This record gives sequence, structure tokens and C-alpha cells, in this order.
Amino acid sequence: MIEVLNFGLAALILGLAVWIVIAREAPAAVVGFIVYGLLLTLVWLQLHGVDVALTEAAIGGGLTGVLLISAAVKLRSTESAARAQRPSRSTRWLAAGTSAAVTVALALCVLVLPVPAPTLAPEVVANIAVTEVGNPITAVLLAFRAMDTLLEAIVLVFALIGVWSLAPDGAWGGRPGPLQPADPNGMLAYVARVLPPIGIVAGVYIFWIGADHPGGKFQGATILAAMWLLVMMAGLVDAPPIRRTWLRRLLVAGPLAFIAIGMVGAVTAGAFLAYPQGFAKPLILAIEFALMPTLTLVLGLMLLGAPQRSEPP
Repeated sequence: MIEVLNFGLAALILGLAVWIVIAREAPAAVVGFIVYGLLLTLVWLQLHGVDVALTEAAIGGGLTGVLLISAAVKLRSTESAARAQRPSRSTRWLAAGTSAAVTVALALCVLVLPVPAPTLAPEVVANIAVTEVGNPITAVLLAFRAMDTLLEAIVLVFALIGVWSLAPDGAWGGRPGPLQPADPNGMLAYVARVLPPIGIVAGVYIFWIGADHPGGKFQGATILAAMWLLVMMAGLVDAPPIRRTWLRRLLVAGPLAFIAIGMVGAVTAGAFLAYPQGFAKPLILAIEFALMPTLTLVLGLMLLGAPQRSEPP
């Protein structure tokens, strides 16, 4: 029975992926992408990857879906003109041939792998206890793949800077997003007063247990950013101007702390991002604490978009 359900889920995901590619209307493709992310969440749960499932639901389907919806809304005026343009037959054949070639190349890469496939899993299993971190996902991301995690955090900050660079000259340094009208007696304002305290507790809890149980900084930061956005959408608070010094310091504090701890490892353990014996878990927790506010701000501000309102000097 489980095999039948897994086969059906795989077929549904493949069919939905094809639909997203061939959909002619952006809203339909975006909705399909969000559903695709939710189905992948079920796949990761089936594979017992709870951390990855939480990240896929929050980042893959949630955050990315909202960004795509915003982009689709802004491009609505040009969508009809884009649909009217039909590429030439040679262009279509070139695109189809390139896609088929990439598919064949990926299939060959998988088929030519030796059996058993090369893996570092035995070395990780043999040394993961040294980190004293109970959650293997956190241990791998911040010990064995710490450089990847550091670069991911830096890329997110640069992505936010890229979004800010789209601001008109007159609004640079101002507040991102439109000013939301406040209705103190409206339903949205009521939800924005009731839900954030619960969401903040849930986000902090998911972050706190991430060292030993499914959870962590990305999942917790996504929930905190959602609560912050909800309050701003209700008009209870306004977005901070991006020229504020405290905001910029918090945005770079996480990656800088990560790099500083990596330099400590270079001095005391002989390699960048290595941890001195007996200090792996405290340093991993320090990195998690430092990245939490950075990720929360980046995710929230990225959804708000480029500055649109100038801030009086």
C-alpha cells in the first residue's frame, strides 16, 4: 500500500512539474509551483527528513511562492503581450533539444555512478558524535558543510542588496513596501494582535530545539519573519528605513560572527571553520544565535521588496 502511495506521489510531482513548465499563464504556474513545494514536503516527511521538510514548506513553497506571486502581479500588465509573442520553430526545436540533452546527461551521470556510489556517510557517522549535537542535520550543516552554510547566509544578504538596488533614486534609503492602511477594528488587525505572540513562541521554540531535534535557524527565522510581516500588513507597524544603522548591522552580524568563529578555528584547530575539541557544540550554537536575527530580517525585507517611500532626513 505504501509503495502505491509513493508511486502515485512521484507521478503527481512529475506531472505537476511538466504543468509548471508548459503553463502559459504566470498565476497558474505560480500556484503549481506552490503545490509542488507542498508535495515535496510530503516526500521529505516520507523519507524521514523532517528538517528538510520544514525548510521546503517554509522556504520552497512559502517564501518563494509569495515572491513569485508578487512578481506575477507586477508582470500582469505585460503578460498578454508576452503570450502574443510566439517563438520561431527553430527556437522551439533548439529549446526542446537542449532540454532533452540536459535530461540525457543527468541520466547518464546517475547511471555511470559506481555501485555502491561513493559517499562520505561512514566518515560522518564515525565523527558526528564529536560535535555533541543531537540533530544530525544541524551537525552536518554547521560542521561538515559549514562553508556551504556560510556562503548561503552571505548570498541571502547579497540577494537583499540586489532587491534594494531596484529602488528608484528618490526612494533609496527609505522604507520598503507600500504604506498599509490601518483599520484598528478590522479582522486583519485582530489576527495581527493575537497570532504573533503564539508565532514568536513557536518560532523561538523551533529554533531552540534545532541543535538536538528537527528545527533550526532557517525554520524559526521564517516563522518570525511571517509574524513581522503580518503585523506590518495590518498597518500596526511600519517597515524600517533601510538606511538605519542598526538594521544594517544586524543584517551583517550573523555572517560576520560566522566568519569570526571560522577564524578562531583556523587558529586553534588548524583549519578555517574547524572547532576546537570540546567546543564544537557551544560554537555551533553561537553561530545559530548570530544568524537568527539576520535571517529573520533578510526574509522579511526581501518579501517587502525595494524601497518605495523616501524617508525625510
